[in-house]
Amino acid sequence: MTTLKYTNTVFITGCSTGIGRALALACLERGDLVFATARKIESLSDIEHERLVPIALDVNDDAAIAKAMAIVTERVHHIDLLVNNAGYAAMGPVLELSHDKLLAQFETNVFAPLAITRAALPLLRAANGSQVVNVGSVSGILTTPFSGAYCATKAALHSLSDAMRMELAPFKIRVITVQPGAIQSSFGENSLSSVSGLIAEDSLYEPVKADIEARAMASQQHPTTAADFCATLLRILKDNPGAVVRIGNGSMALPLMRRLFPISWLDAILSKKFGLNKLR
Repeated sequence: MTTLKYTNTVFITGCSTGIGRALALACLERGDLVFATARKIESLSDIEHERLVPIALDVNDDAAIAKAMAIVTERVHHIDLLVNNAGYAAMGPVLELSHDKLLAQFETNVFAPLAITRAALPLLRAANGSQVVNVGSVSGILTTPFSGAYCATKAALHSLSDAMRMELAPFKIRVITVQPGAIQSSFGENSLSSVSGLIAEDSLYEPVKADIEARAMASQQHPTTAADFCATLLRILKDNPGAVVRIGNGSMALPLMRRLFPISWLDAILSKKFGLNKLR
């Protein structure tokens, strides 16, 4: 067991870039012991801190998850805060996405948070008052063209998070769903790379390939910085948060549009924005 002095024990997935990395840094700054995971552990090599425990973790590998939890239990008896942040997006028309790309998104965005929370459950219970944060997205509320699979995974995560919240409440484990808006990260570039090679010359959607690429980068238009997002999130988590937390540019407006606008209006607006009105 560690002899370091720390405030909370925190376990975060997807810490190589973006929200995960910024959250790990913010938790270190406030005095936490941080178990920061990344698929490529070398992405964390530039962060040197005595309270940082970097862990190589493929969130879709059950054996790797078990090994990560073993590393935690070697050092501490409990986890105060678990953040399921790791995510993956492959953009494109849903009927032209390969089965592998569809499955990869569900594995990373839906199945992995369940597997990690299941593995961490004894440590979460041992805290006698812990929090699980599942990072969803406003994309799980308002579906947009060319991101249907990603939107579906986030909608599924929101529903599963609701169930987890009710089912874990008797054990003093509070589950919070965070639905970010546009947050500055490498998410857009990673999504854009998935479009490359997807749209064939004979595709029905080849005339709007540029619009599909624009959708991939949509989250990086006027984004909230990851550091600001994380500072706000930690402040909210400290102050008895509600079941759903929305932070970031567009995080309030887009759900409001979904609730107030007729579906026909939304279809027309989004079809024009992403070029579907050009197709015949």
